[in-house]
Amino acid sequence: MIDRAGLAEFLRNRRGALQPEDVGLPRGQRRRTDGLRREEVAALCHMSTDYYSRLERERGPHPSPQMLASIAQGLHLSIEERDHLFRLAGQQPPVRGDGGEHISPGMLRILDRLDDTPAEIVTELGETLRQSPLGRALVGDATAYTGPSRSRGYRWFADPASRAIYEPAEHPYLSRLYASGLRGLVTLRGPGSRAAHLANLLLESSEEFRTLWELHEVGLRVHDVKRFVHPEVGPLELNCQTLVDPGQSHLLFVYTAVPGSESYEKLQLLSVLGAGALR
Repeated sequence: MIDRAGLAEFLRNRRGALQPEDVGLPRGQRRRTDGLRREEVAALCHMSTDYYSRLERERGPHPSPQMLASIAQGLHLSIEERDHLFRLAGQQPPVRGDGGEHISPGMLRILDRLDDTPAEIVTELGETLRQSPLGRALVGDATAYTGPSRSRGYRWFADPASRAIYEPAEHPYLSRLYASGLRGLVTLRGPGSRAAHLANLLLESSEEFRTLWELHEVGLRVHDVKRFVHPEVGPLELNCQTLVDPGQSHLLFVYTAVPGSESYEKLQLLSVLGAGALR
């Protein structure tokens, strides 16, 4: 049963505790009070201001689990706060574990400060949850995929066109890397896991994947340097740093170029071209 008063109070409290800079927004000169405005929170939660405002006023519909997940992410709630939000709304909190898509507030704060750097947050299955603006400009909007194609490893074998953004010389190792990573996840998560489902789909549809799967390679590591081929700015050689959130099995990839290098100059150009550079 929904606790409308408790839900409204909790939402108002968390909104008031967030500062614009906490979520990557400019503070501006006309802001008279601390905290975010309702319209700002609504935008962060991908919902209308009217819908969100009614929740804070103890009115409106019973929010669905999908809406609650959006609110939890938009308000940068911790896992414990997210679960509390669900219970206030009369919903069962999502099961914690390897399939979780709730990004921790700390990781979100880091990503929000990387507007001038290609970066992305992905699940252990390679599903992109969030990208920086320059991350989208580099590889396109990787959050738009649905179904098995959300996994970059699945796309690698199921859709050869997805390989075009990477230097061809890197393709053989990347194929081994994705097959190796999926095999390790199947062992870790078990035969009934989402990882096992993806592996079974690829075993049925990709001869290349079947060949690599039979090698039983595990433990291959991502190269520190990634080589991209962007359709607008050409070849890019970028260093990849990884931040791990063990609680949610999420990874934050940050791509940087050596200052003064040709790739560094191309990244500056890409930041001007924006996400529209890659269609």
